[in-house]
Amino acid sequence: MFAVLKTGGKQYKVQAGDVLRVEKLAAIAGDKIQFNEILMVGGDSLTVGSPLVAGAAVQAEVIEQIKGEKVIHYVKRRRKHSSQRTKGHRQHLTLVRVTDILPSGADKSGVTAATGTADARRAAHEAPGAKAAEAPAKPKRAAKAAAAQE
Repeated sequence: MFAVLKTGGKQYKVQAGDVLRVEKLAAIAGDKIQFNEILMVGGDSLTVGSPLVAGAAVQAEVIEQIKGEKVIHYVKRRRKHSSQRTKGHRQHLTLVRVTDILPSGADKSGVTAATGTADARRAAHEAPGAKAAEAPAKPKRAAKAAAAQE
């Protein structure tokens, strides 16, 4: 059985036991995660989603957080001016091992959904308890705000 999943803006064709390098996910080594954006599930019968297959999921275990190969970006601007710049970076990746492909019943599995780090930061920022964790206001501003409310 195979599945085509989407994560980090890319699509991957996976089977049970495959090891993937995907864009960084908000999980630590040993966590069990679930990819819910499944585009296609194949096996005895082929199921193609429009755009996603309802109720399908791919479960995986996080092996570790790694960095990819160094990417060098070299720019030489104009002749006779010796204007050049070299920049590089290493992309943050998550190494995962696919453990199971669920063609249906993914919502009842109880495994946490795989989210990227940007999604995790956004969810933490919009959480209902986030406002209580804010730093206290400056004394003058707090006094002005109290006076304005009265």
